[in-house]
Amino acid sequence: MEVSKIISEIDAQIQKLQQARELLSGLSNVGSKGPGRPKGSKNSSGGKKRKLSPEGRKRIQEAMKRRWAERRKATAKSGAGTK
Repeated sequence: MEVSKIISEIDAQIQKLQQARELLSGLSNVGSKGPGRPKGSKNSSGGKKRKLSPEGRKRIQEAMKRRWAERRKATAKSGAGTK
């Protein structure tokens, strides 16, 4: 076999492989939607639900009541000045 014929066959094979690679890389990009967990996957924490102690619940309740009271005071002060 001639060297030039061998080189032309190798070039033809390279071209076929490059086309196949382009097709495969195009298909792999179609299925990916981006970052994030796939639909239907479970939470990584194991699915255990956290429970709040009665003391912790009471502390949160009192903190929220203080926050709401401060908000009411702030809106009463700003509302009285505009009337």
